[in-house]
Amino acid sequence: MNEYYTRACNFYYGTTSKTNIKKKKSIPLNGYNLISFDKIEIIDRKKTKIIDLKDINKLSTKLKNKVKRDLKNIKKKRTFKKLNLSNIPILMGIVNLTPDSFSDGGRYNKKNLAIKHVDKLISSGAKIIDVGGESTRPGANDINPRKEWDRINHLLKILKNKKSFVSLDTRKSLVMKKASKIKIDLINDVSGLTYDPETINFLKKTKKPFVIHHMKGTPKDMQIKPSYHNVLLDIYDFFENKLKYLRKEGIKHNNIILDPGIGFGKNLKHNITLLKKISIFHSLGLPIMLGLSRKRFIKDISVENDTKERIGGTVSSCIQAYLQGVQILRVHDVKEINQAFKVFRELQN
Repeated sequence: MNEYYTRACNFYYGTTSKTNIKKKKSIPLNGYNLISFDKIEIIDRKKTKIIDLKDINKLSTKLKNKVKRDLKNIKKKRTFKKLNLSNIPILMGIVNLTPDSFSDGGRYNKKNLAIKHVDKLISSGAKIIDVGGESTRPGANDINPRKEWDRINHLLKILKNKKSFVSLDTRKSLVMKKASKIKIDLINDVSGLTYDPETINFLKKTKKPFVIHHMKGTPKDMQIKPSYHNVLLDIYDFFENKLKYLRKEGIKHNNIILDPGIGFGKNLKHNITLLKKISIFHSLGLPIMLGLSRKRFIKDISVENDTKERIGGTVSSCIQAYLQGVQILRVHDVKEINQAFKVFRELQN
């Protein structure tokens, strides 16, 4: 457990960010000049304080050294195999080939519908296509890995011939192994690599890039009164401990993405806390991904203004994530989210 945590804050954007960087008034976040900061929040499990970057040297030696190590990770430019992290946010388009996913279950199960959907996602600006054959919505049951594979293998074979970065949304090593023989660029395992004990061996052997996802419990029980001592710091510790474990197991590469798992074992308060202070995870030195699209927390906040597609809530939460430097957003409505960011960036500049 960490004694102190460092979160970049007080951000500047667009031309203001570029100007401040040039005048050395702020530091680019992850080497990305369109977002910079000039303060940090130092957090422990009892209190927090915000200080200017110029005041770091006034801290105690122990704390100063910790903050400087964290700042090194916060400032450094992110790289990832086959992904361009210098132009964010990167949109991951969702393709659920399931009968029971929470938002679009059953919509793309027919082969031609799935292919049309993929083409639409790509033409709308998705840089990653995330293919899944098992629902992990709250209350979902496990399914047989062979049944899961049967749902997705045809589409993966078609994607092999398309110029797309393919993410495989699965918890099962059998599905990973079969998919890797066709085409797979990223493993997106919502269990945090804990569901199948063979997953770590697969990742070690293949050196595939992957997502470390946080989920408290399982899809079956994750939303039954989830609790934390401190949701922000507990998840930070989870990531840090998981990374230490993976390094010990022989996975040395840095093609790893962190996903705090909005809605996966979190109530409304947990989700809001994470979104407000998501920039804390930059001090771990890896790209951050969030799945915000059409999530239940949007309904909980909007109440009588809830809609089926929840595009308004998705757009606003995606922009909130971008404003703290989140690099990858997993969404259903790629065209609408892309439109929102094109307008937003133009207004910022």
